[in-house]
Amino acid sequence: MTRTPSAWIVLKFGGTSVSTLANWTNIARVAAERRSAGARVLIVHSAISGITDRLERVLDVPEPEAQKEQLRAIEERHRALAGELGVPLGDDVERQLEELREMAAGVARSTEVTDRTRARVLATGELMGTQIGARFLRSRGLEVAWADARTLLRAEERPSASAKASALSATCGFAPDSALERRLASLAPAIVTQGFIASDEEGHTVLLGRGGSDTSAAYLAAKLRAQRLEIWTDVPGMFSANPRATPSARLLRALHYDEAQEIATSGAKVLHPRCILPARQYGIPVHVYATQAPDLEGTVLSAESGIGGAQLKAVCSKKGITLISMESPGMWHQVGFLADAFRVFKDHGLSVDLVSTSETNVTVSLDPAANTLDNAQVAALTADLSRLCRVQVIGPCASVSLVGRNIRAILHQLGGAFEFFEEQKIHLVSQAANDLNFTFVVDEDQGDRLVEQLHELLIRPVPGDKVLGPTWQQLFSRPHDRAGGASLPWWRAKRAELLGALGDRDAAFVYDLDAVQGAARALRGLAALSRVHYSIKANPHPELLRTLRAAGVEFECVSRGEVERVLTLFPDLEPARILYTPNFAPRAEYAWALERGVRVTVDNTYALESWPELFASHDIFVRVDTGVGRGHHTHVRTAGTRSKFGVPIAELPDCARLAREARARIVGLEAHVGSGIFDVTSWEHTARLLAAAARAFRELEVIDVGGGLGVPEHPDQPGVDLARLDALLSAVRAEYPHLEIWLEPGRYLVAAAGVLLARVTQLKAKGGVRFVGVATGMNSLVRPALYGAYHEIVNLSRADEPATELVNVVGPICESADVLGHDRLLPPTREGDVLLVANAGAYGHAMSSEYNLRPAAVELFI
Repeated sequence: MTRTPSAWIVLKFGGTSVSTLANWTNIARVAAERRSAGARVLIVHSAISGITDRLERVLDVPEPEAQKEQLRAIEERHRALAGELGVPLGDDVERQLEELREMAAGVARSTEVTDRTRARVLATGELMGTQIGARFLRSRGLEVAWADARTLLRAEERPSASAKASALSATCGFAPDSALERRLASLAPAIVTQGFIASDEEGHTVLLGRGGSDTSAAYLAAKLRAQRLEIWTDVPGMFSANPRATPSARLLRALHYDEAQEIATSGAKVLHPRCILPARQYGIPVHVYATQAPDLEGTVLSAESGIGGAQLKAVCSKKGITLISMESPGMWHQVGFLADAFRVFKDHGLSVDLVSTSETNVTVSLDPAANTLDNAQVAALTADLSRLCRVQVIGPCASVSLVGRNIRAILHQLGGAFEFFEEQKIHLVSQAANDLNFTFVVDEDQGDRLVEQLHELLIRPVPGDKVLGPTWQQLFSRPHDRAGGASLPWWRAKRAELLGALGDRDAAFVYDLDAVQGAARALRGLAALSRVHYSIKANPHPELLRTLRAAGVEFECVSRGEVERVLTLFPDLEPARILYTPNFAPRAEYAWALERGVRVTVDNTYALESWPELFASHDIFVRVDTGVGRGHHTHVRTAGTRSKFGVPIAELPDCARLAREARARIVGLEAHVGSGIFDVTSWEHTARLLAAAARAFRELEVIDVGGGLGVPEHPDQPGVDLARLDALLSAVRAEYPHLEIWLEPGRYLVAAAGVLLARVTQLKAKGGVRFVGVATGMNSLVRPALYGAYHEIVNLSRADEPATELVNVVGPICESADVLGHDRLLPPTREGDVLLVANAGAYGHAMSSEYNLRPAAVELFI
């Protein structure tokens, strides 16, 4: 659309951007620069980071004291920011705080929070924060006026929208408004207003939905005919994946509006999807920048950007998806079935996102960003749909979208991508008619891993690429940064010792026993646990076993050889303290273990039914299949019908009967659902499931919730929340005081304690891709090839030099899979340098081989 832009530039700053003095200093600088260039500036400002969540809790916590605690925290946060910025809190904010307390008191007296009350309460975050921000900008010499966004934006009436959506996820008109231009120009050359809020026809406060500040800014940019809209956030633009989870994600320098729309609606959180339409309709360029790094180039969205040949530009994931599957043989050739079905969604005020159809089934997705979903609403929807067909609700799910231009022209390049879905349960597949995305819907816990794998496979810049820019690592990586002030890994401090230990060798695993002891202390300190059993398959080195034994850790073994190693190392250890968990082992192995007095776990009913005489008069455990596996890769998910492990819950009564007939006592139930898990509710769920199943076993003493505790793969990835895990399991223990709870970690105890050192052998560049070859590969560390596992890699020889080169680190094995790391940022590397591969203490040497007749790396200790 041809347009004549005004003098206005709209700047939107998110909650993180407006929460610190450092960021406000940058905001003042940016605003001053725009003013000095002759522009009028409208600043759209979100609530201070975390305040909206606290306001939600004010409404949702029933206890008066808990409510007062939230109110105190909200007040203290605003006073603290005002103090940090060196400005008074102000009478206006004091009045807002008093009104908030009055509204909270009213909520405490009522039995229900109306949508109108919710909107009014949540709006106070933006109203208070912008008053403080405006005072700070004035203190920096800017001529600034404050404006109430509820006088600038009016919500549209949507006949099909529910009352909840109208109040909490409103839309506004955005046609150019010359009267508004004149009114704002008369106030000051720079205006501060709120995002997220507007008013309806009756003057009541409404909200634009979570993340709605972007949309507020876009509406106002369109109404003011702005020169451009600038979205300032905590990342310097849009990326080819979530850079926090995928450090090799690349900056997208330029995108067409419709590409950005697809990326935003597919799960990228940098922009709210609704903000793009107003900018596109009126041809307003959108620039995305980082508040904390205002000099980085960012991303520009426009009608001219991103136009070119077929190219995949992003891999996105969106969680919280609910699928509604509608099935009826009668829909085949039935005129009007879809119209009837979608009328039900319309009557419930629900917007459908993805659609997949067959002759007898229609499956649709409901996006939480577009719908205010709750269990009652889903139940009402399914009740009405059930009059038409059989309905199944599937969730929670995640959509994984491949976004780019002319996707159909590059489908042949996606062949390798489909291998990642070989063992995934794909609920829905959709290709956009506009040829901009290809989307899969999978179980929610698989979304992040699939994004990382697909990004590594498919996102590759080409020479002269004007779209794919530098990686997140290249933009922000500093050698010793760790997330949240986390302590540096031990190998940073022991660099000289590591290089000295390697000596003239070409490769070696090196272990730090202090790190092993620290991990053991952390788990042994959990009050809920009666025992911690180390799964020695992770690394059976005798020195590690001695260290763990000294720290009070017991052992879990999966073979006769592992049991023999433990008994040989610790001849005074009572055999019954060893937990032996074989899987499809021969009869003789069970007989040997039972004869030695080792505590045996039965993995299926076959053993009890076929060899009952072996188990007579013995105390045994039973491994339970919980029905759902979890973990970072299909090969480490150890529950569910496709898994070879465990007795299904439905077969536990048969197992109990067979044990009685064999005169065996089942004293423990064990379940291990997978590895690489960070969600601590997984172990709580397992504990509660086993505790409930325990009612069928009168002599049960122990529930063993397995292992699989995740080890952070990236420097900025948080670890397992052990305090919360302890609290959750302690609650289970309190409900079932007669049961002990055991844990059997493996990788968690030893992974971070080991590194693989490998000397650089050769360097190579091919087609714009750089390779760094090292002296050992998948023969020593097979996890990257087997699981797609990520291991941090650094050049230990040049650890203090800036990392500027993006390379693939490969080994000498004659296999294409012999890659230790894709797209790793390293300093300029030379032959003879020593690379360090982190988190190699578990399933490294234990899974090594002499494939190609190349010996695996030796093991050393420092």
